[in-house]
Amino acid sequence: MTARAAVTPLIETVGLSRCYALGEATVHALVDATLRIDAGELVAIIGPSGSGKSTLMNILGCLDRPTSGVYRFDGIDVGGLDGDARAALRNRRIGFVFQSFNLLPRTTALENVELPLYYGPLPLGAQRARARAALERAGIAHRADHVPGRMSGGEQQRVAIARALVGDPDLLLADEPTGNLDSKTSREIMAMLHALNRSTGLTVVIVTHDPEVAAVTDRVIEFRDGRIVADGPAAARSPGSARPTGADAP
Repeated sequence: MTARAAVTPLIETVGLSRCYALGEATVHALVDATLRIDAGELVAIIGPSGSGKSTLMNILGCLDRPTSGVYRFDGIDVGGLDGDARAALRNRRIGFVFQSFNLLPRTTALENVELPLYYGPLPLGAQRARARAALERAGIAHRADHVPGRMSGGEQQRVAIARALVGDPDLLLADEPTGNLDSKTSREIMAMLHALNRSTGLTVVIVTHDPEVAAVTDRVIEFRDGRIVADGPAAARSPGSARPTGADAP
């Protein structure tokens, strides 16, 4: 048995499929997806619209359930959990970043980041301290008292990343995190995610259709028509792509 096989993966799927009824037709959004992602990996899931990558992300994030197959999170059979247990797993161990930021428009950056902590056991002062620390990690602490409408797109995405980090998750799922950003800001956000992965060991999975975003990661899993068609090092796909440097760290 190899060392890799002896370690429990953070994410493991076996024969994962997801079907939807569309009128009298059946749409096979995900077909027999088997993969493994170990703790500390920086992975891109890439493919065109409708390829199955977002369906997989929703299942990995416990936002949806597969039609068939097995999904284990850190050895836990997610399919065997009821709704409350899946929600608890999602809230405690998974952070989400979305293309549209999903920030409350009339709420400051600090208050947006505090939101996931409101129903937890921490007292208010500790919640605020943790939220400020998350903003610091995301390089946006200087905008803590600003509402989203007074921030750039890149600043808003940094706040959204801070909100995803505030609960100290084991997994960060980012769905097209640079989709609403210009090229320069996209590179900055990807450099920050790369630096967070390297400095903290946070497992980061990025869903994207952009090969330039995927090139910044260590591993690329490619989907077509609901199936995994390739899985390998990003460098093998983009030999000339440059990695972010330490100067780009948050």
